[in-house]
Amino acid sequence: MKIAHFSDLHYAPGNVEESDRCFGFAIDHAVLAHADVAVISGDATDHRLDAHAPSLNRLARRVNGLSGSMPVLMLQGTFSHEPPGTLRNFELMATTHQIYVAERVQQVSLHEGRFYPSDGPVFSDDELREVLAIGADVVFTCLPTVNKGALAVAVGAKEAGTGLEAVLGDYLAAAGRVNQQLRAAGIRTVGVSHGTVNGCTTEHGVTMAGFDHEFSLGGLFDAECDAFMLGHIHKAQQWERAGRVVAYPGSIGRFHYGEEGDKGFLMWDVEVGSAQADLVVTPSRQTICVDFDGPPDMQRLTAIALDATDKFVRVRWQVDEEHKQSVDRDAIAALFGNAAELKVEARILPVVRSRAQGISLETSIDRKLERWCEHADVDPAPLLDRLQVLETGGAEAIAAGVLARLTDVEAAHPFATGGLPALSSMSEPAPVAVQEGPSDDDNDEALPMPDATVEVVESGSASRLSWLNDDLFAA
Repeated sequence: MKIAHFSDLHYAPGNVEESDRCFGFAIDHAVLAHADVAVISGDATDHRLDAHAPSLNRLARRVNGLSGSMPVLMLQGTFSHEPPGTLRNFELMATTHQIYVAERVQQVSLHEGRFYPSDGPVFSDDELREVLAIGADVVFTCLPTVNKGALAVAVGAKEAGTGLEAVLGDYLAAAGRVNQQLRAAGIRTVGVSHGTVNGCTTEHGVTMAGFDHEFSLGGLFDAECDAFMLGHIHKAQQWERAGRVVAYPGSIGRFHYGEEGDKGFLMWDVEVGSAQADLVVTPSRQTICVDFDGPPDMQRLTAIALDATDKFVRVRWQVDEEHKQSVDRDAIAALFGNAAELKVEARILPVVRSRAQGISLETSIDRKLERWCEHADVDPAPLLDRLQVLETGGAEAIAAGVLARLTDVEAAHPFATGGLPALSSMSEPAPVAVQEGPSDDDNDEALPMPDATVEVVESGSASRLSWLNDDLFAA
């Protein structure tokens, strides 16, 4: 049996061109390959869509066209991408073949193009006898996205947070006991789910390891399915055990920068006891990601831009805050004028000034000062002397000492201040006699000047305000 397995279509206004081009290519390929049934394993949409949204209309047209050639099974994906109830509308879009939406944990048999679901999570004994009697073409074990809120109510918040894998493992083991009977009767068994396998790799090369993931490989193989078709992880990958295969097709297109590997869908060939999955690559958009630890290298960008026509380009760099203006964004945009899209991301590193190491460990002010001098390569002796004066002397005494030293310097070096003699060394000027000015007829004689005298005012008394010991801002 040939099964076309699509996943993570992510139709949305921002992705519609990429999604529709790649999904359209995949449908055409599956039809030409004469696939018997199609499986969409979750996240057909990227988020909640309005009924009149063009992206929803284009997805509906694609699924409708797919159902014209083969039966279609659609699985509920992540609730944030596919709000519950969204997929029910697709059941109404079927044409020649049925579209079945799996929104709950169940088993579904396919016989002569029609789907027959179980009432409970697995076929009951009576349902199983009927499936064996009619000889179904394939039985799907459907495990859509788990509602962790409902799981927390059932098993407790603590178990729901860390024991999800064990809870789902119990169900897969129960389904495996039913699937063993189906396989013994020559009926193909296929698992379909949407979640994370512990140890899988994301499209950005990150290994998923933790206690809150849905599945372990051991649990998936315990379901005794010939093929287990997964969604949610956007990187194509698969695992094989004794002829049985577990696989992700990855996303249908490339929706983020930095995604690794090819994009596409899986063409499965499933028989009892064995399965094979081949990745068919879709014409997803090409992206170029350029990262710089410092400012962007314009020569390197110039070389990259030569091969960036119609590609999606992202340029990242990081630079100190003081040099952020040195990057010419307009020049970068000009280089990639022929690209389908240019995204620039600058990381500005704030200037951080740290204290000298070890200062906070010292217990005294003089030791802290000495430690700072060590880092600053400064002679500590003069600073320590001044620190001692500050600690032991009064403000007026310190000021008087400073003034006295200045007076001594001026006396010893009269021309120390800018090449001019010190004021204390200058003699008082002789008085100048000034006579009455001449008449208007004697313009050639000296102009009259009044007598000029200089009054020396003594310093204020102690009762006046002093900037050393009084509050100059008191009311």
